[in-house]
Amino acid sequence: MLLHHPFEATARRCPDKIALVSGVDRLSYAEVERRAAQVAAELQAAGVAPGDRVALLLDNGVEWVAALFGVLQAGAVLVPLHASTKTDKLARLLQHTRAAALLTQLALAPVYRPALERCPELRLCGVVGGAATGIEQPFPGPADGGVPRPVERIDQDLAAILYTSGSTGSPKGVMQTHLSMRSAAASVMAYLDLREDDILLNALPLSFGYGLYQVLMAFTLGATVVLERSFSFPARIVETLAREAVTVFPGVPTMFSLLLAQKGFTQQGLPALRLLTSAAAALPESHIAALRERLPQARLYSMYGQTECKRISYLPPEELARRPGSVGRGMPNQECWLVDAEGQRLPHGASGELVVRGSHLMRGYWEQPEESARRLRPGPLPGEQVLYTGDIFRSDAEGYLYFVARQDDLIKTRGEKVSPREVEDALYALDPVQDAAVVGVPHETLGQAVKAYVVLRPGACLGEREVMRHCMARLESYMVPQSVCFVDALPRTESGKIHKAGLAAAAVSPLPYPDDTPPCPTSSSRSAITLPTTS
Repeated sequence: MLLHHPFEATARRCPDKIALVSGVDRLSYAEVERRAAQVAAELQAAGVAPGDRVALLLDNGVEWVAALFGVLQAGAVLVPLHASTKTDKLARLLQHTRAAALLTQLALAPVYRPALERCPELRLCGVVGGAATGIEQPFPGPADGGVPRPVERIDQDLAAILYTSGSTGSPKGVMQTHLSMRSAAASVMAYLDLREDDILLNALPLSFGYGLYQVLMAFTLGATVVLERSFSFPARIVETLAREAVTVFPGVPTMFSLLLAQKGFTQQGLPALRLLTSAAAALPESHIAALRERLPQARLYSMYGQTECKRISYLPPEELARRPGSVGRGMPNQECWLVDAEGQRLPHGASGELVVRGSHLMRGYWEQPEESARRLRPGPLPGEQVLYTGDIFRSDAEGYLYFVARQDDLIKTRGEKVSPREVEDALYALDPVQDAAVVGVPHETLGQAVKAYVVLRPGACLGEREVMRHCMARLESYMVPQSVCFVDALPRTESGKIHKAGLAAAAVSPLPYPDDTPPCPTSSSRSAITLPTTS
């Protein structure tokens, strides 16, 4: 069975049920299926063949969802790109995948048109709101555009190339098959106990795996997706949660931090909300406590995963009180364990790199065999490959996992290794702190110095000395930041993760405040972070 087959089965089983709510549009399953078939027929008419790559550069909306299933029905390979992608990067990714088609929107013409000139292999550029001008064609086309031809594909064929967000380097194209994506979705649906009567609000970008899977899982079950274009206005999100009687909300720590500042984000205001999920980055313990207090009726799942395999672990809500800092144990239909620097398997209670085994693993990185071989290595069975995540965890005696750091993010100072997550947890325990990130910066004596970036809540007051005293009371001396920088916002990748590689590069400049800075830095006195150009 292919990735889009469950959606097609749902459309046959309950054609009149509302599948998608997006702005003023409310589409039934039959209507979404009709639009998807229309897209598939248009792609085939343009010469897009099975296995060809089709890139999507669209805001969240009806067209994105129709394109998702239309690309799959045409037998092509989906390449989702964030709508904020710039021209140079767009051209590189189109060239890298040798994309046959690009589906986009007229509002992004200043971005995609210069890229088209550098991609002669592109056969179609479908434009929402556009007109027929050369390679550019209106998307979607006429409603009577024909019926797509059936194509022969198997579950080992590629379904998507998902580019990593590039938080620690250049993005890589993660190759996922129909089998790997269906396996991941089935496991997540099982442990979350998603239901056909659920209403999911998705404000995550569909170009991001976490957002994409919300649609795939909901449409497998016959649930309803309320699709938001973005998370730019948290107060409106709360209004929509209440108006649509949303039962499931997936988010990232930044979203939950902003939602907790909204008065209506409570059990009284959102009585239907039964399930919260958090992924992409570690959810601070202070956020967990606040969410449980505000929404005691909602089960909260703290989860961990990677683009290379979608999901790895989850913490059952009943374990939150005992293990608030844990991301749980492995999800169904997979195996995971820790290894030391020599690749030897470690017992529970140890720390090491996380290794994952299962049918949800990527096929590799698109046309990057050396990187693929570094991450995918021989497994326990002959001919099998397992994923070396590059992430360091510790486990407790029962095998529950606690994220320590990316291998590249560990700070080595005074001969000790510092986990940025541990320092960040201490910073989040301060009430005025809304967001925080810790990086290592070069230091002549220490090797690396611990530097903290802090975003304060609106109207909050806090000074560097108070932060230092707070950390000294909670951390070993070598973990205490040598410097604290107050900023208006932290730079983030398209998937919502803090761009630590950029922070570390920008951190070599001196502190914006002298040691006697006033305890209430104003917006105008905070520093602006200028990141180096990245891909």
